[in-house]
Amino acid sequence: MKTTNNPLGILAMNSQLKKKLLGAAIATVGAMPVFAYAQAHADHAGYASAPASAHGMSAMDHGSGEMDHGDMQMQGGSAPPDARDPDAYSGGYVRNAGKYALPPSDALMMSDMHNFGSVNFDRLEYVRARGKEWAAYEGEAWYGSTYNRAVIKAEGEVASGKLQASETQLLWRHAVSTFWDTELGVRFDHGQGAPNREWLAFGVKGLAPYWFEVDATAYVGPSGRTALGLKAEYDILLTQKLYLQPSVEVNFYGKEDERWGIGSGLTDGTAGLRLKYEVTRQFVPYVGVEWSRKFGKTADYARAEGESKQETRFVAGLSFRF
Repeated sequence: MKTTNNPLGILAMNSQLKKKLLGAAIATVGAMPVFAYAQAHADHAGYASAPASAHGMSAMDHGSGEMDHGDMQMQGGSAPPDARDPDAYSGGYVRNAGKYALPPSDALMMSDMHNFGSVNFDRLEYVRARGKEWAAYEGEAWYGSTYNRAVIKAEGEVASGKLQASETQLLWRHAVSTFWDTELGVRFDHGQGAPNREWLAFGVKGLAPYWFEVDATAYVGPSGRTALGLKAEYDILLTQKLYLQPSVEVNFYGKEDERWGIGSGLTDGTAGLRLKYEVTRQFVPYVGVEWSRKFGKTADYARAEGESKQETRFVAGLSFRF
């Protein structure tokens, strides 16, 4: 019998075999998730039908999806009679007492329990206006804790080597909130050719919203004299070290004082703008300009003395603290 080679038939048979193998592989892959799901469901059902554990956990209800906590024993309540006494092993010693306590010089304290001191001059400057020159200063020194401090405030003007006018306050400062202090004390005024004046002082000082520094103080003196001083300033950062500091100050008096050239009501106001450069936090040189004006009867007294009721001042100075 003669055998004839048929390449076309062999190729057709191989193609059909490949198709059958491919179909079987696809069917096997598709059925695998079904078998896996069935196996997982059987395992889960077996777990659910298992008895509760030795800890009293009841079976899980798959219908509601909630666990029954009725048999669980929750911790709490009073300590058992045989519980350990935390003080039984102290040997009768207590903290900060006895032979093992630290001496007062070495006792540990929080930072707000210590006393500190500081001197801060906000203005020590050279002033020039209307062809005249003089020096001006404003600052404070304090000693105490975070909550209570003894404070000395001082400001004044010096010309031709003489103190022309000064205002000194001795105050007790008490913190009433995070950003605000109250101040209570006395104020002494000194001026060339004018009698000294004494006042009782009560005020508040702190940081208002949006970072405005505010200082408001009311004064009461003999013979029915009253006064109110308001100050505010703000720092505008240009860089981390260079900043502008605008400031405003106004004064009110309840009674005329001719010897001091002061009328009643709004007596004077000052607006300033200083450009400061913070070499360090303790050393800050600056230059700036101020506009000053007197009002009402105070302006009349100034004109009578040959002075102007308003002026522009150029200043250069230093702020420092230690």
